[in-house]
Amino acid sequence: MRINYFETKTVLCRENYHGVNVDDPFRWLEQAEDAEVKAWTKQQNELTQAYLSEIGDYTAIKQRLQDLWRFPQVSSAVEKGGRIFFKKNDGSQNQSILYVREIDGNERSLVDPNSLSDDGTIALMNEFYTSDGDLLAYSLAQSGSDWQKIYLMDTLTGEHLDEVLGYTKFPWVAWSKDKSGFFYNRLPDPESVRPEDQNNFRHICWHTIGTPQSEDQVIYRPVEKTLSVSPQATDDGEYLLLWIYRGTDRRNGLYYRAFSRGGEFIELFEVERAMFNFVGNRGDEFYVHTDLDAPNGKVVAISLSNPNPSAWMTIVPEREDAIDEARIVNGNIVVKYFHQAHHQLKIFKLNGDVSGSIPLPTLGSVLPLSGGPDDSRYYFLFSSFLYPDTVLYYDFADNAVHEFADGAGIDFPIEEYETIQKFYLSKDGTQVPIFLTQKKGIQLDGQNPTILYGYGGFNLAQPPFFKVWNLTWLEMGGVFALANLRGGNEFGEEWHQAGMLDQKQNVFDDFHAAAEWLIEEGYTSTPKLAIEGRSNGGLLTAVCMLQRPDLYGAILCHVPVIDMLRYHKFTLGHFWIPEYGDAETNPDHFKFMYAYSPLHNVREEELYPPVLVTTADTDDRVVPLHSKKFVATLQSKADPHAAYLLRVEEHAGHGLGKPVAKLIEERADCWAFLVDQLDMSI
Repeated sequence: MRINYFETKTVLCRENYHGVNVDDPFRWLEQAEDAEVKAWTKQQNELTQAYLSEIGDYTAIKQRLQDLWRFPQVSSAVEKGGRIFFKKNDGSQNQSILYVREIDGNERSLVDPNSLSDDGTIALMNEFYTSDGDLLAYSLAQSGSDWQKIYLMDTLTGEHLDEVLGYTKFPWVAWSKDKSGFFYNRLPDPESVRPEDQNNFRHICWHTIGTPQSEDQVIYRPVEKTLSVSPQATDDGEYLLLWIYRGTDRRNGLYYRAFSRGGEFIELFEVERAMFNFVGNRGDEFYVHTDLDAPNGKVVAISLSNPNPSAWMTIVPEREDAIDEARIVNGNIVVKYFHQAHHQLKIFKLNGDVSGSIPLPTLGSVLPLSGGPDDSRYYFLFSSFLYPDTVLYYDFADNAVHEFADGAGIDFPIEEYETIQKFYLSKDGTQVPIFLTQKKGIQLDGQNPTILYGYGGFNLAQPPFFKVWNLTWLEMGGVFALANLRGGNEFGEEWHQAGMLDQKQNVFDDFHAAAEWLIEEGYTSTPKLAIEGRSNGGLLTAVCMLQRPDLYGAILCHVPVIDMLRYHKFTLGHFWIPEYGDAETNPDHFKFMYAYSPLHNVREEELYPPVLVTTADTDDRVVPLHSKKFVATLQSKADPHAAYLLRVEEHAGHGLGKPVAKLIEERADCWAFLVDQLDMSI
C-alpha cells in the first residue's frame, strides 16, 4: 500500500573527517528530549500504526501469539545450601518470578517483579547468593534501562534488608565467606561527572551489610577511566578476583588477592593480551580457560607460586572445536564446546583425562553452567528452534541428564517440523553454517516465505535458540534460517577477528551469500525473502539492504547501530571501539567505516526493500537516535514507493527484560508487516 510520508526538516550540519566533508542533516533528531523531536517521533509511530491497522490478518496474528505464549516456563536454576533457586513464569505473566524450593520440597516465591509495576516494565536481572543461599543480592532494571539497583534479601525469611545500592550497570557481586558483606562494581553518581563520563570511572567497592551505600569503601580503581572491572570470589572463599577489560574487547586482565585481608591486588594477567576466564581452583592452583596461543581455547593449571607461562600445565588442550565455557563441578572440569555452531558438553578429570560426554536432546544451545566444585550435579538451560527453553541437570551419581521441571506443554505440533543444518560458501570461499527450521516435506519451489537471521559480531555466537514467536512464523508457512556469520565465536577467536574492524565486510558478504544460497537451493526467492537482526544484527540488516537492494524482499531492523561515525559518542558506544573502530580519530578506520555506515550510504532515488525499524525510547545501550536518523534519511532520499517505517516503543530498552505484553505487540507488528510485504496468505 502507498504510504504518504511527511517531510522531515533538514538542518545544515557538515563535518570534515580526515579531508572528507560529511553532511548530517538530521543531527537535530539526536536531542531525544526536545519537543520537536518528540512530536516527530509521535508522527512516525502514528504513520506506522496507520499502515499496520490496514493489514487484515493483524488481529489473528496477535491472538495466535497470545495463545502460544501461554505455557509454563522455567528459565534458570541454581542450587545453594541444599535449596534450589529458580525463575518461573506461568505463561500469563509479564516477568518471571524468583522461587526457592526448600529441602522438604515446598516452594515459595522470593521476588515477584510483576508486583512492582502495573505494566511489567520492572525486570529482575541478576541474582548473587552467598555460598549457603541464606542471603541474596539481586538487581532490578526499569523500562529496559542498563542502569540497575541492587537489593538485599534474607532468603530464609523472605524479608528485605534496608539498604539499596545504586549507580550500577552490568553489576557483579562477590560475597565474603562470613556473609558480612560483599564487593561489587559500580559507576560514579552521574551528577558528579560530565555527561560524556557517566559510563567511565568504574570501580570496585566493599559494602558492609546493614550500612548505607554512602559508607562503602572504594577498594580498586582501574588506571584508566575507560577500563571496566568486575569482581568474583573463588568458590572456597579464599581469593577475590578482578576482571579488567576495555569495552567489549574479550582480552581481559585478571588480578587477585587473598579475600581475608586487604592489600594490593596481584596482576596475574595483563589487559589486552588474551582472554582469561577463571574455571575454578584447588587451593593456590588456578584453572583458567584462555585463548593465549590457542585461538580455539584451552584450559591450563597455574600455580600462584609460579605463574610464569613456562610453568603452566595444559589440562584441556586446544582442539578443532572452540571452547565456549568451562567450570569445575564435582571435582571435574565440565567443558562446553562449539561443534559446528551448536553446543556439546564433555567432562574431564582435573589431570586432563577424558571422563565422558553429556548427551543433549538435539542440536541446540546450553546457557551458562550452574554448579560448584563439590556439587553432585549442575544445572543448565537448554534450547533449540523446536525445543522450548528447558532447565536440565546432570547428576554425577547416575551419570544422566534429567529435567528439573516437567516439560512445557505448548499448543503447537512440533513433531511436524524439523531443523536441519547445511553449509554454504561465502564470497571468499569460506564455508559458513546455516540452520533451517521448516515444515517437514517442504517444497523447494522458491515460494516459501523465509526469514534469514544473523548477528556477526562481538565474539557472540548464534547457536540454535527458541523463540515462541517463530512458531507462528512456521505455522504461517514460513522458513526460519540462521546463518552463523563471521564475527561470532562459533569457530574461535580467528572466526571473530575475521568479522571485525577492517574485516567487517566479510560479515555482510557472508549474509549476502546465505541469501543467494537460499534462493539457489529453491527455499525462497527475493520477493519472499526477509532478513532480520538486532543491535549489531540491526547494523547487519541495514547495511545489507543498502548494498544489495535487489536481493531482499523485506527488512526487520531492530535497535540498530546506524551512524558509524558518531556511535561512540553516546552512552556505551565507546565500549564498541575495539570491535568497530574509531572513525573520528583514525583515518584508516574512517575509510572502511564510512564505506559501509548505513546513515552515509543511502543513495538518492534508490528503491530499497521495505523496512520496519524498531527501537525504544529508553534504550540507553543503542540509543534510538540511530533508528530515527536512518528512517528520516530513507524517507527523504530513497524512492518513496517502498515502506520505510519506524516503530518506537515507550518505556522499553534494548530488549532485555521487556514485558511479555510488549513482546507480543512488537512481534505482531513485525509479522503483519512481513505478511503484507511478502504477499503471504495465512
